[in-house]
Amino acid sequence: MGRSATGALLAVVGLLLPLVISDAIRNPIRLPSDRIDDPRVDGGDDAVGTRWAVLIAGSRGYYNYRHQADICHAYQIMKNGGLKDENIIVFMYDDIAYNEENPRPGVIINHPKGGDVYAGVPKDYVGDDVNVNNFFAVLLGNKTALTGGSGKVVNSGPDDHIFVFYSDHGGPGVLGLPTYPYLYSDELVDVLKKKHALGSYRSLVFYLEACESGSIFEGLLPEDINIYATTASNAYESSWGTYCPGEDLSLPPEFHTCLGDLYSVSWMEDSSKLSVASIYSDIHNLRTETLKQQYQLIKTRTSVHDNYRHGSHVMQYGNLELNAEKLFLYLGSNPANDNATFIEDNSLLSFHKAAVNQRDADLVYFWHKYQRAPLGSSQKHDAHKELLDVMAHRLHIDASVELIGNLLFGAERGPEVLQMVRPAGQPLVDDWSCLRSMVRTFERHCGSLSEYGMKHTRSLSNICNAGVDEETMAKVSAQACASIPANPWSSLQRGLSA
Repeated sequence: MGRSATGALLAVVGLLLPLVISDAIRNPIRLPSDRIDDPRVDGGDDAVGTRWAVLIAGSRGYYNYRHQADICHAYQIMKNGGLKDENIIVFMYDDIAYNEENPRPGVIINHPKGGDVYAGVPKDYVGDDVNVNNFFAVLLGNKTALTGGSGKVVNSGPDDHIFVFYSDHGGPGVLGLPTYPYLYSDELVDVLKKKHALGSYRSLVFYLEACESGSIFEGLLPEDINIYATTASNAYESSWGTYCPGEDLSLPPEFHTCLGDLYSVSWMEDSSKLSVASIYSDIHNLRTETLKQQYQLIKTRTSVHDNYRHGSHVMQYGNLELNAEKLFLYLGSNPANDNATFIEDNSLLSFHKAAVNQRDADLVYFWHKYQRAPLGSSQKHDAHKELLDVMAHRLHIDASVELIGNLLFGAERGPEVLQMVRPAGQPLVDDWSCLRSMVRTFERHCGSLSEYGMKHTRSLSNICNAGVDEETMAKVSAQACASIPANPWSSLQRGLSA
């Protein structure tokens, strides 16, 4: 190239270089990881992949109102955050909104002064379609494995973000469902590992509301599969219902059941603003608030400001580095709040006097239902029978498990073995097949554990860990239980939970 041509080229470069630099400053080249954290990226931008949400209420019955209320509220947050219905999959028995006991037919609320959260919620999997098989098929994106329902699955790709919220009763190593069998920890974690092996997500966040919910992930959830989980409680304590009859923040007088769960409303009320008129609009800028910041707020409120007498220890598991990510990657974000800033004082105060232990929430319901029934009426008689039935069931389950422990290990050592808690980092049981076998054996002889009795899966796990075989368990269970009580929670009516 001649000198004149070279000089001309340099002149052109001299003119273009400032323009290129200026454009680079305005529109820098970013790696995918940089782009994902850029708050300027629009909520629906393909740069963040597709957001998916799986919302599951694992109970049924009006006395469990709060679980479906939690899930419906979560749907409204996702919808307001920009997620499309095709990417939000809802599991709920759907027997609350139009239940004959609901004082507001067709309406579900999640706060005493809150609006309807039921409106518009997709009915993807309802009734008996809320089961373990369908939940796993949805997570894995396996349409051929579905039995009923809308057919929607998490058909995610490697750049996508998945949010799972599960609200229900639980026990050590087990989560409830309105159908049997229940969901056991090892099965859930195996499915999450399979999902990772498919390479079909960038990250997955799991929020879990249940008693002993820490036991679902303790010692089981790997740290290297890009999953971050928080739980309402640790591996050995109850979670708590809230907005219940008798609390300082009075319910509307027509309600006699808890409206929400303490952990659940804590994260949702951090993500949304209650409006008596209609629904929920974000108060925090979810583009800037991180999972870790929300975790700290949830932890403070759910512990009732470190007073655990009426609260629980919120825990986190899996890849904790993911908690530095922004909430909008999973929940979306209301554009109206893009200029809002996170402040620690945004932590919502606990307005209630005391939360209600999850396992006692049904007693609160049955007691208030009995109290409110007209004196001498058939409703009073029926409510009294319901209350006696649930109390008798509890006494039978507790006494049966205690007697089995005494028969196996002796009266002095039995309670110690049954109540033993393993050190942090260890899973509940060494042999999960043994646990399911012990549950089946117990229920064949003594009746269903039910929502209340799920707390005894720790005792049954410890029986497994002590080396007791199924034949011995069957023998002592037959000695402990002469017959199976015929009540609404009986395994004679609903089958076996494992």
